[in-house]
Amino acid sequence: MQWTDTANPTYFHKVVDCQWACPAHTPVPEYIRLIAQGRHDEAYWVNWVSNVFPGVLGRTCDRPCEPACRRGRVEEKQAAKPEPVAICRLKRVCADNKSDEFRAMVPKPAARNGKRVACVGAGPASLAVARDLALEGYAVTVFDGEAKPGGFIRTQIPRFRLPERVIDEECGYILGLGVEWRAGQRVGSMKALLAEGWDAVFVGCGAPRGRDLALPGRDETRAQVHIGIDWLSSVSFGHVTAVAPRVIVLGGGNTAMDCCRSARRLGASNVTVAVRSGYAQMKASPWEKEDAEHEGIPILDFHVPLAFEHVDGKLTGMRFKKAKPGSEAGEEVVIPCDEVLIAVGQENSFPWIERDAGIAFGDDGLPVLDKLSFQSSLPQVFFGGDAAFGPKNIITAVAHGHEAAVSIDRLLHGEPVTQRPPPHVNLVSQKMGIHEWSYDNAVTLDLRSKVPWAAAEAALASIKVEVELGFDAAAALKEAGRCLNCDVQTVFAPKLCIECDACVDICPMDCITFTADGPGLRERLNAPALNLMQDIYVEGGLKTGRVMAKDEDVCLHCGLCAERCPTGAWDMQKFMLITAKAGAASRDHATRKEVA
Repeated sequence: MQWTDTANPTYFHKVVDCQWACPAHTPVPEYIRLIAQGRHDEAYWVNWVSNVFPGVLGRTCDRPCEPACRRGRVEEKQAAKPEPVAICRLKRVCADNKSDEFRAMVPKPAARNGKRVACVGAGPASLAVARDLALEGYAVTVFDGEAKPGGFIRTQIPRFRLPERVIDEECGYILGLGVEWRAGQRVGSMKALLAEGWDAVFVGCGAPRGRDLALPGRDETRAQVHIGIDWLSSVSFGHVTAVAPRVIVLGGGNTAMDCCRSARRLGASNVTVAVRSGYAQMKASPWEKEDAEHEGIPILDFHVPLAFEHVDGKLTGMRFKKAKPGSEAGEEVVIPCDEVLIAVGQENSFPWIERDAGIAFGDDGLPVLDKLSFQSSLPQVFFGGDAAFGPKNIITAVAHGHEAAVSIDRLLHGEPVTQRPPPHVNLVSQKMGIHEWSYDNAVTLDLRSKVPWAAAEAALASIKVEVELGFDAAAALKEAGRCLNCDVQTVFAPKLCIECDACVDICPMDCITFTADGPGLRERLNAPALNLMQDIYVEGGLKTGRVMAKDEDVCLHCGLCAERCPTGAWDMQKFMLITAKAGAASRDHATRKEVA
């Protein structure tokens, strides 16, 4: 059996499931511990370095970290509905409770290095690039057709989910670094932009075109049928302030959920969501579906739209085929309505990039990019966010921005853009004395805390009243206590082990097994390790020739093995991984110098 290479930073990184799953690799347990200690400025800083928009993401993130959270797995025998730590909503806690002194923590940009970078679009990817490069002394200019920065964060996410003050604040931190903001200047020609002599160009213009449905009656009912993302933008800017009484929303993604909940607040008495897939297959996040249903909005699955019904051009309803799961058969039904919002997907649109500008596009209409560096076929042009590989989410766009900024920085230092430095990693013992640790390792049995909501009468009466109120201090502390500190690793030193099996006896999850070396290890553990996505920690070199095998999948990181061990063979060591951002740390050692 091959023993575990714990010197490889990937190994312990994968054990911190939440950080591994986060596209920006935010050190989740670290900021949760800081929140538990009331150190909100520092918790916000940890987030700001990694994901740039803690307040925005604390309300709107797609939360890839939460399905990965170990808490949901270890609660399977304890709770009827095992749930992860409320990682996303705890992020909001530090954003809401940080002090004004946080501004003093934002570093001053380095002296200007003479290099100019243009960012097209003011969404999360472009703003992440702008922040990272501005700190390194680049003169960054952001172009956008709107009056305020934020991109789809500002135009498509309703104010009842994300107040505008949060967007203003977090975009302001970035523009405050000396980034030039060109409001109301939509780039109309890539060739003209390149002619201005930029050292690099980043395209983060999103996927701005919503898909339409070419169904019978579409042309006749054009006045009452709207593209979802365009309609949300009109609502955001105050151009739309009311809707018809009966509204149907087509689509099963998060945009559809925003549309239906917005329509409810703008006066619709009857809002229905119709989706062609099954309920479980909808692209919307589970909590987004739950929120819509909590507000009395029915979701009809397996409804395939067939036509817009109308009388003399006035929309009267929609005709659907009510399909049977796994079958093409189904009866036709007509649902009466006065207005329809189409939210069946988004697609990229680059009419402003001339096809002879030197940037290659694939058959899917997307630019041909290197997936690591985000560099296009024109070396000085990079893409990121939805503009790169199609619609995703905010945290993915931020991750793209970080990587593109590293690529731009390396390019302008004459270094290969496809190479990346290793992350900053360390392991530090948490032992303070005999049976004393620098973190709280008492595992609570508390179930997930519920985020309080505003009263329904107020929340549904206005498009601008924030629905979720966020955790108060007591609830935040309780929820933070559910975190298992997965970044505090159980590290084993075989030379110190006397094979007394004390750790085996005390482990509450039967994670640890001392057994003969050889194949079939997963089946021979005290508790079979069935999750193949999580590694087995295997160490040899024991005096009996056996190996120590620990299942990382359901380990509580409670530290009982280390407390019980009479020889100190087990230690609890905090693992910290910070990915390299643009700047000296991301360059080759020989060229870690200022841009000439």
